[in-house]
Amino acid sequence: MNAFRVLMIAAALSTSSSLAATYTVKSGDTLYSIARATGVDASTLMKLNRLNSSTIQIGQRLNIGGSAAPVVNRPAAPQAAAAPTRGGVFVRSAANRWLGIRYVLGGTGGYGIDCSAFTMNVFRSLGINLPRTAAAQWRSGSPVSRRDLRAGDLVFFNTMGRTASHVGLYMGDGMMANANSYRGRTVIEPLFSNVYWASRYNGARRVLN
Repeated sequence: MNAFRVLMIAAALSTSSSLAATYTVKSGDTLYSIARATGVDASTLMKLNRLNSSTIQIGQRLNIGGSAAPVVNRPAAPQAAAAPTRGGVFVRSAANRWLGIRYVLGGTGGYGIDCSAFTMNVFRSLGINLPRTAAAQWRSGSPVSRRDLRAGDLVFFNTMGRTASHVGLYMGDGMMANANSYRGRTVIEPLFSNVYWASRYNGARRVLN
């Protein structure tokens, strides 16, 4: 997120009542840009506003929890943090276009996709070709430790008794996007605060530098 976007969000927040602590979504906003500007992580914003995904609408009023006033003096800090993850902004934008699509095992298109097709299609839109299966994607890129995860990293899980039988896309702020067979569609959900995923986590790979 660039400095102009941070300043615009901070300015919008400064016009809110310090008692109301809300933010009205503007054109170009994402849940993650608002999270960076307000200092409230995306998963908390989702809980505060009872959101099932990171999809937000222009004009939507979000509860950001607490007073909005202190945010005005914080635009410099998010800018410093955003610089090394610039590529992740493009990945998140590409991933958002595939959210809500029906899960279909073996599916690769708009009628339905599975987990590895989801990540493959996201990166294809960025000009990066990934292998078709989660196991093959596990062998792509370079390994990343859990503490160094950043938006755009592939995250892998053992869901079928073997390494890398499921793949998702780390979105930052402890959240991941994935084609979820249980939910029946592509969704954004917590990663390590979700017991199911945390207990099956294999590791991560970075294909976008």
